[in-house]
Amino acid sequence: MLHARTTSAGSARAADAALWAALAATTGYGFHDAATASLTTDLLLPLAVLAVAVPWSRHRPAAAVVLVNGLCAVGLADPATPGNTHVLPLAALSFLLGSRVAAARSPLLVLAGCSAVNLATCAVLRAHPVWWFYAMSVLPAALLLPWLMGRHWRGRHQLVREGWRLARSLEDRQHLVAERARLTERAGIAADMHDSLGHALSLVALRAGALELSPDLTDRDRADLAELRGTIADAVEQLRDTVAVLHDPPGGNTGAGLPVNDTVEDLLSRAVASGVPVRWERRGAESPLSPLIARGMYRVVQEALTNAVKHAPGCPISVRITHEPSRTHVSVMNAVPSAGGSARTGARPGRGVGRGLIGLHERVAVLGGSLRTEPDAGRFHVTAVLPHQTTTRPRTPTPEPMTTPGKPTPEPVTAIGTQDRAQAPASPSEATLAPSPDTASALFPPESAKRLASVRGEARRRSAVAFVAPVVAAVFFVPSAAYLAWQLTTSVLPPSHFDELSVGRPRAELAPLLPARAYPYPPDHARSAPRPPGTRCEFYRSGRDLLGDVDLYRLCWYGDTLSAKDTVRARRP
Repeated sequence: MLHARTTSAGSARAADAALWAALAATTGYGFHDAATASLTTDLLLPLAVLAVAVPWSRHRPAAAVVLVNGLCAVGLADPATPGNTHVLPLAALSFLLGSRVAAARSPLLVLAGCSAVNLATCAVLRAHPVWWFYAMSVLPAALLLPWLMGRHWRGRHQLVREGWRLARSLEDRQHLVAERARLTERAGIAADMHDSLGHALSLVALRAGALELSPDLTDRDRADLAELRGTIADAVEQLRDTVAVLHDPPGGNTGAGLPVNDTVEDLLSRAVASGVPVRWERRGAESPLSPLIARGMYRVVQEALTNAVKHAPGCPISVRITHEPSRTHVSVMNAVPSAGGSARTGARPGRGVGRGLIGLHERVAVLGGSLRTEPDAGRFHVTAVLPHQTTTRPRTPTPEPMTTPGKPTPEPVTAIGTQDRAQAPASPSEATLAPSPDTASALFPPESAKRLASVRGEARRRSAVAFVAPVVAAVFFVPSAAYLAWQLTTSVLPPSHFDELSVGRPRAELAPLLPARAYPYPPDHARSAPRPPGTRCEFYRSGRDLLGDVDLYRLCWYGDTLSAKDTVRARRP
């Protein structure tokens, strides 16, 4: 286990190192490609931030996204262009945020907060429209779209993993069905042996006993018949043991968990060592028991302890084994927790309750004993009587009233055997209390149906988030970004048209060369530049670049006549 954890941690560190190297390469390329860049702020600081953000992406992916978004916000302060290579690490960590966090609300709040920080940075810096366009289009896309892709990858991976889990579950279920069919066949063989061969041997023993009384036989013949009858009786006893073994699971596991050479004392000692409050005592002289009886006694104590620990944890348990000359009494009693006690009631009543006790009833009945499980004055009592010599019992036993140790029932319910149920008509109350298979499935759906419903619900929620999140982002950002892009592209005056403009010509003659509208967001140094007296100046962009700042053309009009034209640099001198 330690080696597996070490290997997993080493793989994670190697993957983080590879991711950091890839993101550092993009940062280095951006630093090399920049015309003017600072070694500290444009290279070393981003590499240090990535060295912290990449490991955080495993345990604190939201904090990693916030860190890298801070680099993008700092990049908005660049007077040349808002675009930088930090947007690629931002997209990568947003993808990891979507693939490693199952919830949607917290990541969406983080992404919205990062977008708000970017817009606030533009407002504080009084950025140009190109910077605003970048903050309202490129950065939100780098935050939202990779996050949605990560969530889609996570959902697909989860569905594939769940599919394999269900496939393994179906395979295990097929093995269980095959094992159940095999055990059913073994039980049928045991019943056939008991009904046919046991009956025939009993008749032979009866005929041999009758022949012993014949007056025509000599003493020698009577001695031989007595020996024959004893041999047949031994064969019948061996047949009963064989039938009992065939009723149990194969592979020598007839003790249902009884280890080799394990005893009841060993079982109780392990329970005490595990912290179970068990007090036990043995009365009477212990006589040698057959393996089947010893296994039955062990199984009674084991099942009673298991039920007590499961349904009444922490409650004291007392075990008493009383040996008599012909039988052994086993008594296991535990306190029943109150309604507000610490008993765990995770299983709903009616599902899987008492199955171990039902099997225990059948085991004790096969051995010729009796078993009672019932509440008694605030306690749950399991009492078994096991004979030292097995006796024949019907194939289908009628179990005693049963209940769960932590849940006493007011009235005991007696189970009807298979053969008796086929003959006894069902009363109206039984018809009401016994639900049909369809009704039982509706009341208590199987675990696979619950899991399928859970996976479907998660897929629906993920699909809803994947649809709603872009719509909400589009409502907030797309109209503003589209309007800003429209303003930037419709106020462009090509350099060739600018060269054709001649000072002194009226506006009507120059109108075909001018764009549809002037640029409405000239920088402050362009507005404050000296102009000819009495003129009105308009500004036009010299290029269509949306992610970079371009030079502006200034046209000054005196009335409707072009009075002056010049070029204003994008950067302040």
